[in-house]
Amino acid sequence: MSMRIEVWGDYACFSRPEMKTERVSYDIITPSAARGLVEAIYWHPGLKYHIDRVYLLSPIRFTNIRRNEVKSTLLASAALSAAKGGTPPVLYTSQDIQQRAAMVLQDVHYVIECHFTMTDKAAPGDNPGKFQDILRRRLNKGQCYHQPCFGCREFPANFREWPAGEPIPALPATQDLGFMLYDLDYSDPGNIRSKFFRAKLVDGVLDCRDVEVFT
Repeated sequence: MSMRIEVWGDYACFSRPEMKTERVSYDIITPSAARGLVEAIYWHPGLKYHIDRVYLLSPIRFTNIRRNEVKSTLLASAALSAAKGGTPPVLYTSQDIQQRAAMVLQDVHYVIECHFTMTDKAAPGDNPGKFQDILRRRLNKGQCYHQPCFGCREFPANFREWPAGEPIPALPATQDLGFMLYDLDYSDPGNIRSKFFRAKLVDGVLDCRDVEVFT
């Protein structure tokens, strides 16, 4: 079942993993971020989304911002210990705060073309038509599983279904975007691996189908 979803917002940050200290965004939304955005609108264990194409509707524009962040992180083991009656973990932001710069995208606007397949976790009464109707209804009413965002919670995404049969005015831009994060491999929970592909923007369209993936 193929769907076209229009998404837009003021800012976006699809962080490059090779940039450790300061966040730097990719030039365009990554396939994994696009999938996460669609899952935020409607998620169900009985379906799996696949991103086919991303259409670029606004020029690629970067801007620099500074945000207050904390240097430390809380360990999951500390939270688990607190749940079992131990000492609650504490993070004093006044002592641990720091400012970090980020190079983010500004005024982003895309159309995400995707489809989904059924998984073995679907109930006997589930079918593709049912899932498509639910997703379409949520798109039309502005409902979501949780607020979709463009890479960070601070950058919420607006969304709606792209009208069926209406041509998509993608920008006439062709650019080699280099290696881009494709997705994460969770087949081994103890060794989660990143998967990359060679991203190319052709006439404003990022084609994510049948790409060669590197780990």
